[in-house]
Amino acid sequence: MASISLKKLISKKDVLSLLKQMIEAIGTSILIQETNGTVLFGESSKDVLEFNRDESLLTPFALPHLHSQRELPKTNNQNLYSLTSSPPPLDSILKFEKYPVHLNDQIIGWVIGENNASSVAFLLSYIANKELQEKMLARETLDKYKEINLLYNISGQLAACLDLKQVANLVIDEATRLIKATSGSLMLVNPETGKFELIAALGQEYDPKAPIELGKGIAGSVMLSGKAEIVNNVQSDPRFIKGKNQIHSIICAPLQTKEGVIGVLNISNQNSVNYSAADLKLLTALASQAASAIENAILHEQKLKEERIKSNLERYVSAKVVEAILDAKAEVSLAPAKRDIAILFSDIRDFTSKCEELAPELIVDYLNEYFTHMVDVIFSHGGTVNKFVGDMIVAMFGAPSKLVHSEQGAIKTAIDMQNRIKAIPVPWIRNNFITGIGISSGEVVVGNVGSPQHMDYTAIGDKVNVASRLQSIAKGEQILVCRSVYEVTQSLFEFKEVGTVQVKGKKNPIEVFEVIY
Repeated sequence: MASISLKKLISKKDVLSLLKQMIEAIGTSILIQETNGTVLFGESSKDVLEFNRDESLLTPFALPHLHSQRELPKTNNQNLYSLTSSPPPLDSILKFEKYPVHLNDQIIGWVIGENNASSVAFLLSYIANKELQEKMLARETLDKYKEINLLYNISGQLAACLDLKQVANLVIDEATRLIKATSGSLMLVNPETGKFELIAALGQEYDPKAPIELGKGIAGSVMLSGKAEIVNNVQSDPRFIKGKNQIHSIICAPLQTKEGVIGVLNISNQNSVNYSAADLKLLTALASQAASAIENAILHEQKLKEERIKSNLERYVSAKVVEAILDAKAEVSLAPAKRDIAILFSDIRDFTSKCEELAPELIVDYLNEYFTHMVDVIFSHGGTVNKFVGDMIVAMFGAPSKLVHSEQGAIKTAIDMQNRIKAIPVPWIRNNFITGIGISSGEVVVGNVGSPQHMDYTAIGDKVNVASRLQSIAKGEQILVCRSVYEVTQSLFEFKEVGTVQVKGKKNPIEVFEVIY
């Protein structure tokens, strides 16, 4: 807290001038002392008594009292009292009073004099308190400037950082630099588990595998209340949970966003320190900046994750379907589940023999051109590219996003694929890429299948095998479908009944229909 020195105060020219004018106006002499007895203005009691009879040599303080002492007997050395003898107390000659100089509730000095000297004490008290107010205002303004400048600098650093852990570490570094601390931590609430998870820490290593439940510990309490706290003796706080760090004092501030409290920022000290309200205010301001930066970092991570998912999905499904998958409201899941879908297999006839005619690099270029056109057709009808196997294409209709009339979409896709091949601007592809297509429909298991190291989004079930077998018996430019597809779409397309066919891997023969286009 700011303080005022009475000595420095009356040494100021304007204060000293005002003091002399007032003393002259009230017509009395005074003595101003510090609380320890040091004389700051006027003369000591010894100086008052040991004056010379020659008025020109007397001090201003002694002069008013000379006339009352004129009739006292003289001594040999012409002094009123012998200088070798001890002077009597001042109060034995004159009646003086002591008036305190107040600085708020504190006494910082005394004014000694007659009754009217109280006005001098009042004046000095007023000037001292006025000086204190100005000093406190100047300090408050300086602190405010430092705080604003600090937050401005930190906000610039945080704005440039979009990595969550980097943001958290930066916040802790700044907090422990500004406020004396031996350890600190930043914890966020995991929305899935509803528990605190440590994002960054300073001090003895924490155990990141031990999440803290909300409401437990000082941090958990601050999280629920949303109010920052200082605890200068954590051992006496029943909420304190003892950990690896030895802690004496702690400040805990919530990370508050518009959506609510998302976590807490802690700094602590293992030594016996008492954190102040100013420390709490500073950490709270820093926590506010941190919350915004963390929210931006989380959104950035989610955006990157979404972009990665979108980039991967767009290789297999249309942009419209990707948006549906990324839409939180869409009923889309990549987990394995039973689903009624239509499956399309397309394969180039005699592709192996045709590859012998060209260099491998040219074949790859032609395949990429062919696949580009075929995928475009599949996507245009809401289909999903399941996989490429050599020159074969496997597509699904109705997964991962549900598709109304999936069988109809599959047949339209097959017809457009056959027609698109004839329009590809590469003569060799038009003349040599002759495809056969098979389509089936029904219930299969669709979802991510594989190991933790590698997974594929695919369909598994008998209907997949049926589509594969239909494709294998289809001739060039032919589209074959099973009965389930025919029954749903017979009023929409023209069909030719092929008959019952025994296909490899099936005990019972299947009914086959050809799409006429």
